Amino acid sequence: MVSEWLLADPLGMRQSRANGAVSTYRVFVRDLDLRCSIGIHDHEKQPQRIRISAELVVADEPDISGDALGGVLNYSPIVKGIKAIATGGHINLVETLAERIIDFCFADRRVAAARIVVEKLDVYPDAGGVGVVIERRRSRAREAVFSS
Repeated sequence: MVSEWLLADPLGMRQSRANGAVSTYRVFVRDLDLRCSIGIHDHEKQPQRIRISAELVVADEPDISGDALGGVLNYSPIVKGIKAIATGGHINLVETLAERIIDFCFADRRVAAARIVVEKLDVYPDAGGVGVVIERRRSRAREAVFSS
């Protein structure tokens, strides 16, 4: 897994109110281990171990002035949504699971970009995992990148 993700860098990075520094606000769920019925083979139609990571770039800076949850993007509903999608019935492809998760994340209008990693952990005994990475950003973010 890549240790640093730079997709947010061209997405209209903002000046911090405090000192003029450039800032990006991200929310992440890293290495969520679940059991999921996923795969095209008969032996995969029972729950197997998967690992999911999600990193979301938030369009607005967090409002932490009141130290209240309402001013930030809460990761708890993200975790609950990922769990519901992953355990909601058999899925053939890891790509399908990743797309469903990224669509769920983009239901929150504050999300400007997202990166979803889905790994099947027990496919090959000599590999830590196999899977996919899907990255997406809103079209308005793309327009901002290419219009300058």
